[in-house]
Amino acid sequence: MKIKENYVMREVAGQAIVIAIGEESKHFKGMINLNRTGRDVWRYLEKGLDLAEIAGKIAEKYEVDEKTAAKDIEGMADRLYKAGILEK
Repeated sequence: MKIKENYVMREVAGQAIVIAIGEESKHFKGMINLNRTGRDVWRYLEKGLDLAEIAGKIAEKYEVDEKTAAKDIEGMADRLYKAGILEK
């Protein structure tokens, strides 16, 4: 999965948020708040890593098993996909 064009993450007062810019801002009203792990996942998606690679990095960084990390990341990716922010 990859981030669709015209969606960006910004830091506002120490909080990571995802917003739409350009033409997408006419369709996507609002923003998505990301926690620390979500911020990391977003950055890895920006770098072009696939979900399995991201799960490995998150598991290592946060000292959780890779299966749990993969399940959580897949859930996040699914929600972002349904919101129209990610594409396959």
